[in-house]
Amino acid sequence: MCFRIKVWIICGQGVMERQPIHVLVIPFPAQGHVAPLMKFSHKIVDHGINVTFVTTEFIHAKLTASMAVKSEEKSPIRLVSIPDGLEPGDDRKDTPKLMESIEKVMPGHLKDLIEKINQSNDDDQISCIIADTTVGWALEVAEKMGIKRASVWPAGPANLAFALHIPKLIEEGIIDIKGTPIENNLIWLSKDIPAWSSTILPWSCPGDSKTQKCFFESYAFKMNHYLRPCNWLLCNSFYELDSPACNLIPGIIPIGPLILGNQLGSHAGSFLPQDSTCLSWLEKQVVGSVIYVSFGSIATFSQQQFDELTLSLELISQPFLWVVRSDVIGGLNSEFLDGFRTRIVDRGKIVEWAPQEKVLAHPSIACFLSHCGWNSTLEGISMGVPFLCWPYYGDQFHNKSYICDVWKIGLGLNSDENGLITRHEIKTKIETLLSDDGIKINALKLKEIAKKSVTDGGSSFKNFKSFIEQIKH
Repeated sequence: MCFRIKVWIICGQGVMERQPIHVLVIPFPAQGHVAPLMKFSHKIVDHGINVTFVTTEFIHAKLTASMAVKSEEKSPIRLVSIPDGLEPGDDRKDTPKLMESIEKVMPGHLKDLIEKINQSNDDDQISCIIADTTVGWALEVAEKMGIKRASVWPAGPANLAFALHIPKLIEEGIIDIKGTPIENNLIWLSKDIPAWSSTILPWSCPGDSKTQKCFFESYAFKMNHYLRPCNWLLCNSFYELDSPACNLIPGIIPIGPLILGNQLGSHAGSFLPQDSTCLSWLEKQVVGSVIYVSFGSIATFSQQQFDELTLSLELISQPFLWVVRSDVIGGLNSEFLDGFRTRIVDRGKIVEWAPQEKVLAHPSIACFLSHCGWNSTLEGISMGVPFLCWPYYGDQFHNKSYICDVWKIGLGLNSDENGLITRHEIKTKIETLLSDDGIKINALKLKEIAKKSVTDGGSSFKNFKSFIEQIKH
């Protein structure tokens, strides 16, 4: 159930009751999008605003199942689901099929939901729609219904700036209308922003050409269209982290990092139950000694690459905490992992999913071997943890450029001539990273800047406060 808070305003003619503010939040149905929008929702309810969080039926089932493990926690956010148009047995990892279905059926279901909520209680009308930029059709629904609307870009501002710049890249002959580079070179938006390699663009991803085409069309042709109806454009970043990119996007409002902070125990939109046994294991480790290894919710490995990573963790002398999803490789061999656990004894801990903010905040963590997804990047920055970068697809390669070349808070891994990141490369880079005091100092400095941005008087604090005040009036 959501909070019901009524405010009375004393005026010259007596007391006037102010109706509670009720916002509807809708993310794209993927872990990396749901999590930041859920954290944002927690921040909103802290200001006395009711939140209805809308996901697909498929994602809703995952969220509620995950939350059931933490039954002692009662969320102040009302979770509601609408159909995505696919059958129960359909593969929702088929991104083109999912996006086509979503855009076809969900706008109508969202409109019906809003009307149902508004008709059920005159005192609790939806007054604002807050939508992930990638589901901008929700803002079009809100616009037609005369409801205030905010778009939330869940990735880094530089990648939004790049998306908005695509029409010019096509016009200048740098890429064609299918997103294919015409020449292999570097693409610069500004001398103060790392260049993109034309061989690894934000829509580049492992998989078939149909998926890349879907990603490119979303970046190139839908982004400008989806941003048109919004009254506010928010992003999960802070101005001091990437001011040159923010300056390229008119009206953008950084409100991040979206970190739960004192609410670290709150549900953060996780699809999988978080294995908190790793926290008690971390308590037994030496301060600044543990390698935390996690590649997010999507990245997968070949068997050969998975074996190299496994053997590298055996080779190092450091303790490690490794998140291994059951789908990280096709047909994960449980006997292999059992044998690995036997060989490492108590030096390592393997879990399927971890409470990442709590893990990164733990004093025993030395560094973060990461895929460099934007959420993980901000969480690592907020906890002052150095990175070892292993990007998988899309914006993660550009995030790596920031981590290694701009902020200087991490190192990157290099593949060999066969495209393999070897056990020796991983072991060597871990040892180099842990001995680099400069990187550690930079990470701690950036942590303090991030912390300052969300505390009273900070840039993101003021931006968020202003946004809340505006949607209340």
